[in-house]
Amino acid sequence: MTQRLHLVFGGELVDPTKSTFKDVNNIDVVGIFPDYESAYNAWKSSAQRTVDDAHTRYFIAHLHRLRDEKAAASPTEELGA
Repeated sequence: MTQRLHLVFGGELVDPTKSTFKDVNNIDVVGIFPDYESAYNAWKSSAQRTVDDAHTRYFIAHLHRLRDEKAAASPTEELGA
């Protein structure tokens, strides 16, 4: 059975129209979830808790999409490759 892991995280953004975090050391990692439904519920709870702060946003990352071991690895731009 294929696992479809999802990471829920969020924090304060520099600009609410962008996705750049103000301080990556203060990112709130809500958790890793085994399915989209539970990740969505955790995301929704965190997003609703911070609804009055326009600079705080939460995201769902689809970790299972990063785990395709059959696909060839590509160079990471951040490493200058």
